[in-house]
This record gives sequence, C-alpha cells and structure tokens, in this order.
Amino acid sequence: MGRRWRDGRGTLVVLPGEGSSAVSVPLEIAGSYRARTKGLLGRDAVEGALLLSPANSVHTFRMRIPIDVAYLDRRLKVVAVRTMKPGRLGLPRLRARHVLEAAAGAMEGWGLGVGVRVEVEVLSSPSGGT
Repeated sequence: MGRRWRDGRGTLVVLPGEGSSAVSVPLEIAGSYRARTKGLLGRDAVEGALLLSPANSVHTFRMRIPIDVAYLDRRLKVVAVRTMKPGRLGLPRLRARHVLEAAAGAMEGWGLGVGVRVEVEVLSSPSGGT
C-alpha cells in the first residue's frame, strides 16, 4: 500500500477512538525532497500539521519552536509520538513511512497517540487550463 503525495494542502483526520469523535486539522503536505528538507525550518508557528512523506526520522536543527512529531506506518497508524525541542536529532523509526509535525502540545489535544489511525484528505488543486 504505497502512498505518494504531492506538495500541497489538505486535511488530516484523526480517527475516533472509543467515546470520541473524529478531529479534522488543516494539513500541509511535503511530498517532494525539497519540501521535506525545508519542513518547518524558519517558522515561528504551525497552523495545523505538516506531513512529510516518505520519511521515518526528523531533526529540529535551525528550528525556532518545539514541535510534536508523530511517526506513521504505511497504514497511517501512529507508531510513536515525541515532543522535540529545537536542535535535536530524532532517531529513525523502522516501521515509520510518514512523519507528522505540529506545534508542541497540539497532538495531545487532537487525541493523536500511539495506535491511533489518521486519514489524509488532499485538497484538489485547480487544473492549469486545458
């Protein structure tokens, strides 16, 4: 089940666990090498989340803010969640295929934790007039 996303925008849907409802979050998608490399560097804030794909590790060198990092397997199930301060190197996660980044503390508020599944809804971009 290999997913390939292009750079763009969409919605991250955190699927509900028992007794909770789904949460939708604005999502920026970094599917190209260039976009993944830039990530959140140089930003003072994050609106929603950033999906890096494919990816299984991140670093926070040259970042200005602490971030939450969720590692997703190929079925978009969370295998680990960490909060990282600027200037840190995250260890690669063997089962991870995608990484979500958000402002520190945001993921807990969305109910995003180990074992939770998410969905990515891509916003269709207007076609360039044919």
